Order: sequence, then structure tokens, then C-alpha cells
Amino acid sequence: MCEHCEDFHRTVLMLGSLALYADLYGADHAFVDAIGPSIAASLPEPPPGLFPPGFDSTDGPEYPGEG
Repeated sequence: MCEHCEDFHRTVLMLGSLALYADLYGADHAFVDAIGPSIAASLPEPPPGLFPPGFDSTDGPEYPGEG
């Protein structure tokens, strides 16, 4: 297994758990708003093989207001 695969999977799992928590009745949305970006910023590089060869995450459709 690659060096950072476990970290990547654990971080993605935490983001998913936070998303589920945010949908609960009575969830503290200030907490979600504060913690979500911090967890996302800590994502390491994706493990090799997660995306197809030549995948470019910046290549895609133009969004309104871009271009």
C-alpha cells in the first residue's frame, strides 16, 4: 500500500462523517463550517491509481462567470 493511502482514506471518511452529522437534526452548523474546510485542507495527495492516467482535475467545463 502507498505511503499516504491510509491517511487519505481516513480523511475522506472523516469528511463523510462530518457531512452525515451536518444533516442531523440539531447539528451544530458553526462547528461543521469551521471544521469542514480544515479537514478538506488536510487531504494528502490522492493515492496512485485513484484517477485514470492523464486525469487533470483542472480540466472541465466552464462555469458561469468564468472565462
